[in-house]
Amino acid sequence: MPRFAYDALDSQGKEVKGEVEALTIEEAQTKIRQMDYFPTSVKERAAKKAPAVGTGTGAKKKAFAMGRVSSKSLTVFTRQLSTLIDAGLPVVRSLRVLEDQLKKGTMLKNNLIDIIDDVESGTTLSEAMAKHPKTFDRLYVSMIRAGEAAGALHTILDRLAIFMEKSQKLKKRVISAMIYPVVVISVVVIILTGIMIFVIPRFTAMFSEMDVDMPTITIVLITVSKTLARFWFLLPGVPFGFWLLFRLIVMTEAGRYGVDKIKLMLPVFGSIVTKSTISRFARTLGTLLQSGVPILQALTIVREAAGNAVVANAISKVHDSIREGDDIAGPLAQSKICDNMVVNMVAVGEETGELAEMLLKVADTYDEDVDALVGGMMSLIEPMLVVVLGSVVAFIVMALFMPLIKLMTSIGKTKGGGI
Repeated sequence: MPRFAYDALDSQGKEVKGEVEALTIEEAQTKIRQMDYFPTSVKERAAKKAPAVGTGTGAKKKAFAMGRVSSKSLTVFTRQLSTLIDAGLPVVRSLRVLEDQLKKGTMLKNNLIDIIDDVESGTTLSEAMAKHPKTFDRLYVSMIRAGEAAGALHTILDRLAIFMEKSQKLKKRVISAMIYPVVVISVVVIILTGIMIFVIPRFTAMFSEMDVDMPTITIVLITVSKTLARFWFLLPGVPFGFWLLFRLIVMTEAGRYGVDKIKLMLPVFGSIVTKSTISRFARTLGTLLQSGVPILQALTIVREAAGNAVVANAISKVHDSIREGDDIAGPLAQSKICDNMVVNMVAVGEETGELAEMLLKVADTYDEDVDALVGGMMSLIEPMLVVVLGSVVAFIVMALFMPLIKLMTSIGKTKGGGI
C-alpha cells in the first residue's frame, strides 16, 4: 500500500510530521483528520516527478514573461476556476481551459503550465500553487489547501473569489477618489513651474531696470524663480527622491512601524486606513475560519496579510494570547486596534459559534464606513484645493503688483512735484 508523508497542525497550532498508509491521497487526508490533525501538505513518498517543462507528453513550452500577475487578473482567474469546478469539470481540465484562454508571454499562463504539469504528476493543487508565491500568496494557498482537505474546493474557491472581488472593489474606490486631486495638483504644479521659469524673470528684469525697492514678498518670489530656472532639470528627481527616502525608511522594521503608525493618526485619511485595514483583517480571518482553517494558523496568515505593521503587531499578541487558552475578544480589546463594536460582535460570534459570520458582517460594515469616509474626503479635498491654489495665486499677484504700485506712486509724486 502506498505511504504518504504529511505535514499537519495539531489543535494547539504546532506543526506535526509523519506518515500514513492509504490507497489515495484523499484517504490519507481523511486518516490524518481522524487523528485530530489539520493536514497542510500530503505527498506520496514514491510520487512520480513532473516532466520538465517543454518536454514529455502534452507539455507546453513557456514564452518569456516578466513582471507580476495583477490582482485583477488573479481575481478573474479565481472566479472562472470556481465556476468551472462548480460545473463539474475536473481540476486539470478546468486549469487547461483557463490556460488556453490566456495570451502567450503572460506570467499567469506560465504559472498555470507549471501547475498543470505538477497536478498531473500527483501533486495537490495547493502544493503546485505554493511553488509560485509571487502569484499565489500564503492566504490563497492556505484556503485552497483547506478546500482540498474538506473536499469542497469549489465552495472555497467561491469564497476566495468573493473575498478578492470585495478587496478589489475597495481598492478601486480609494484609487478613483485620489485621481481627481492628483491630476489637479499635477497640472497646477506644471503651470506654476512655467510661470516661475518664464514669466517671473521678465518682471525681475523690469524691476531691475526701473530700480524699484522690492518688498520681502517679492524678493522671496524672485529667489524661488531663480532657483527653479537654474535647477529645473532636478525637478523630476524630487518625487523620486521622496519615494527613495520613503522606501529606505520602510525597509527597517522600526521605520515601517513608525510610518504605519503615522498613517493611522492622520486626520480623515487615517480613519480610512484604519477602517480599511480592520475590514481586511475581519474579512480575511472570517473567510479562513469559514473555510475550516484552524484559528491559530488563520491568525498567522492574517498577520502577514494585514498590510500595516501596527495592526500586524497587535494580531501577533492576539495569536499568543489564544495559544495560551484565551478567547479572541479579550486580547482583541486589549490590542486597541478595533473599536468596541467590533470587539462586541466578535464576543457574540464566539458565544454563538458563528465567529466567521460575525467577522464578515464587521467587514461589510467597515466597507460601508470607508465608502462614506472616502466621499467625505472628496468633499473636503475640493475646497482645500481651492483655498491652497487661491493662496498661491494671491501670493504671486501680491508679490508682482506691490512693486508696480510703488513705482506708479513714485511716478505720480514726481509728476505732481514737477507741476
